[in-house]
Amino acid sequence: MENIRVVLADDHVVVRNGIKMLLESEAEIKVVGEASDGEEALQVVQQLNPDILIIDIRMPNMNGLEATGKLKNYSTHTKALVLSMHNDEDYIIKSVESGASGYLLKDTSKDEFLKAIRTVFNGGKYFSGDISNVLVNSYLNRVNDKTASLDKGKKSNYELTQREKEILKLIYQGIGNKEIAASFGKSVRTIESHRFNIMKKIKVNNVVELIRKVDEEPELKNEIGALS
Repeated sequence: MENIRVVLADDHVVVRNGIKMLLESEAEIKVVGEASDGEEALQVVQQLNPDILIIDIRMPNMNGLEATGKLKNYSTHTKALVLSMHNDEDYIIKSVESGASGYLLKDTSKDEFLKAIRTVFNGGKYFSGDISNVLVNSYLNRVNDKTASLDKGKKSNYELTQREKEILKLIYQGIGNKEIAASFGKSVRTIESHRFNIMKKIKVNNVVELIRKVDEEPELKNEIGALS
């Protein structure tokens, strides 16, 4: 069976010793090096070229996120597995963005810890159940935000002029021709002409149908809603 060569990076010696004892109870896992901060971890990785760097986040000099982001500059072979006490979404997302192949909490079970190491060693990714939920929720939120942004950016096909959009917004708000004319310093007849052109472009016959059309078409509603 092929050995899995591991480097441990944690600023607490007691924690490193505990992890080392746990891992070396497995015949195929060998802890070949240790480090107490991110800078030292990268130096050890460069010297030993291990299969996996098990790294904490909160460490002096250089934290685990920074070290993980720089890992490929020191070894293209070594994969990072973050082992942290923090289940904060920001830490989890930044770990993934930094290139971590996995993320586990320090209260994880031995079986899951070993499963994660073997999964990462074999080229996979491993995130415990709670961590996976954070990642999925974050992804869905980003997709929804992107979709909302795209929807907001969509324009209607009616080719309304800027002034027609401004007038349509006021009509939609229930403001009459006289008030609209006064707000623009124009005659009522001019506003009526604009309103006629708006209804012709949108293909409606009266104000009631115009209001309904705006309500039924998000692109049109967003377009006039974006006006200040």
